[in-house]
Amino acid sequence: MTFELNTLNLAGAAREKCDALLVLLADPFKPGKDVLSALVEQTVKAGDLEIKPAKPDQPLIIYRPAGLACSRAVLASIGDGSAKQVRKAVTAAVLAVKADKVKKLVICFASLPQEDAIRAAMTAAADASYVFTTTKSKPEGRVMQRVLLGLPDSLKFKAVFEQTAAAVLGIELAKEWANRPANHATPALLAGAARALTKFPRIKCKVLGPKEVARLGMGAFMAVAQGSGQPLRFIVLHYNGAAKSVPPTVLVGKGITFDSGGISIKPAAEMNEMKFDMSGAASVLGVFRALVELKPAINVVGLIPSCENLPDGRAVKPGDVVTSMSGQTIEILNTDAEGRLVLCDALTYAERFKPRAVIDIATLTGACMIALGGVRSGLFSDDDKLAMALAAAGESASDFCWRLPLDEDYAEGLKTSFADVANLAGRMGGAITAAKFLQRFAGKCSWAHLDIAGTAWKSGVAKGATGRPVALLLEYLLASAK
Repeated sequence: MTFELNTLNLAGAAREKCDALLVLLADPFKPGKDVLSALVEQTVKAGDLEIKPAKPDQPLIIYRPAGLACSRAVLASIGDGSAKQVRKAVTAAVLAVKADKVKKLVICFASLPQEDAIRAAMTAAADASYVFTTTKSKPEGRVMQRVLLGLPDSLKFKAVFEQTAAAVLGIELAKEWANRPANHATPALLAGAARALTKFPRIKCKVLGPKEVARLGMGAFMAVAQGSGQPLRFIVLHYNGAAKSVPPTVLVGKGITFDSGGISIKPAAEMNEMKFDMSGAASVLGVFRALVELKPAINVVGLIPSCENLPDGRAVKPGDVVTSMSGQTIEILNTDAEGRLVLCDALTYAERFKPRAVIDIATLTGACMIALGGVRSGLFSDDDKLAMALAAAGESASDFCWRLPLDEDYAEGLKTSFADVANLAGRMGGAITAAKFLQRFAGKCSWAHLDIAGTAWKSGVAKGATGRPVALLLEYLLASAK
């Protein structure tokens, strides 16, 4: 989707030629003497539109309104103009006109908005108009290709506009790969997506196969992959925006392209959704796509351990003991707790970059879904400064997370008589014990873990990837450049 920014008041918006003009009306509405203001006043007086109380999910659509250059005028109330209200209004409006083959949409704020409202408007328009077409025989792609954002003072909001437009590109790349069925998103194909990013300046990519990974001693990662006929890939991305001497931030994305649970096989119901188990990897790709647009003066490394987790005669078994790249031995009590096994070797590999911070992103535990649902991602860190920065980035980007504890007592359940550590500690506090497992492999790095099991995708009628937490991570990285 292409976004454009322009300075528009209601009088200017009335002259804008487009398929649909969406006017966002905050309370109080101060009308001018233009034709669009008059139209708003008429609809309010007639009782066709309510600005107070706001009903953002009930837009009013007017076809071929007299005196306006648009084909359709869509009027929506946004109450106090909060990001939440704007998101509801834009989503409802775009869905309402989506079937009308709207190619160009103009979104006009009737009054000066806050930055988070602008982010909400742009991301909501992109999300509501998004269509996945890769595996359809007769794809009807996204009709809405252009969105013009009209603001009373566009220059004031140029920076947030450019950042959000870049974030949308990253979010949509993350959605594309997370939405793909597993046979269209194998580890090799995911590596190809990473290599494709090298067409942009400042991006480099290296892909390691089974032999290179074996030489590194990544026994935990290899154990997960050994039950699949698809060879594993370890993807290393670099964004070089600063001098070589500047320590990078390392992003580690879980890249399980399909998770059956292995020998500890999952129930059949909804197993198809385990194609989303590489959403952490997809978010890393998305962040790199956004970085090339904004060109911040930072260095970022992306690590993606990618494989399938399947049952097979060669598959790792419950009770097996493997040796990780760090040298620590791991008793695998449950083969469905595989994400932490591929991530632990990637965390050890990350140490070679002497990073300023390491952040792993993973659809790791059902326990985190139970704890936080689909609203906030789980945040774990033993570094208060890093945790606070990530939480603040999430609030700013409306890509929310919530910090959970890492008390040492939670590690008790990971103890075993047969290895240095077990990969499972029972049902209680499962999201935290999984984070405690990863913490063992973070070394001396400033480390954080984002459990996105509840936020990476939606089920049901709205089934599909969300592209989270691309916006959060991008906000954090840009803030680190200041």
